[in-house]
Amino acid sequence: MSIAVEGVSKLYGNQKALNNISFKVGKPEIVGFLGPNGAGKSTMMKILTTFIQASEGQVKVNNFDVNQNTMDVQKSVGYLPENNPLYLDMYVKEYLAFNAQIFNVSKARIQEVIELTGLSPESHKKIGQLSKGYRQRVGLANALLHDPDVLILDEPTTGLDPNQLVDIRNLIKTIGKTKTIFLSTHIMQEVEAMCDRVIIINKGNIIADKKLHELHDGKEQTVIVEFDYRVEDAFLKKLPKVKTVTNTHGFVYEITFSTSEDMRSHVFDFAHDNQLKILQLNQKNASLESLFRELTSN
Repeated sequence: MSIAVEGVSKLYGNQKALNNISFKVGKPEIVGFLGPNGAGKSTMMKILTTFIQASEGQVKVNNFDVNQNTMDVQKSVGYLPENNPLYLDMYVKEYLAFNAQIFNVSKARIQEVIELTGLSPESHKKIGQLSKGYRQRVGLANALLHDPDVLILDEPTTGLDPNQLVDIRNLIKTIGKTKTIFLSTHIMQEVEAMCDRVIIINKGNIIADKKLHELHDGKEQTVIVEFDYRVEDAFLKKLPKVKTVTNTHGFVYEITFSTSEDMRSHVFDFAHDNQLKILQLNQKNASLESLFRELTSN
């Protein structure tokens, strides 16, 4: 098991940042670690990377105890912190060579990570001359230098433009085919695009730990239907198990049902019985963002 967290709590004075949480992450797997500000995400990541110790519980990374085998954990983990500290006056290759000496890895590995992270076109420049997207690539290249089995990435896509987002997302997905990636982010669309699984934490407690597709298999569904004529919401609310009806525009309606049963046949029958034509009829998957809001609203 790449990451094993068992009964971990963390106290800051009288405040409990983490409350007896447990989870495991295998290899290869890309796991999104989500939660509102102050939920305990950064605290957990600092424990995993040996920056701080838990008050209670046990944490192992690559089968090394983070308290008893600190150096082994650090050698086997690649870490990209949120602020991505870099030496801006150093050239890309110079910076990676500097860190390669610390990790005691070969010079050949420097070129490997440059190519892997798509840094080749910018590798002759000073880091301070690079865009934020390329600086993130430098951070990822540095995290990969010693070929760790586990990558821990704290907000790896924050502040990137849409093109940079796509590039970094694809890079993380490629790396995640052979490694364990544990990442924190506030961008729900990126989680849906990259992750196999999500762990949601709120007020120090894990409130969801599921494969991404399982989060969408809930007890609700939304059907989008377009008729050829306007229909009063009150009539649509007579459909079985209707929760809400929204006329989004024109003759298009979003109908939310409190069931996982496919309700499109009921909408079709409603149209037939009321002599309406259906111009479109689709299911709408609940977004991770809406699920996140629902789970963390209390």
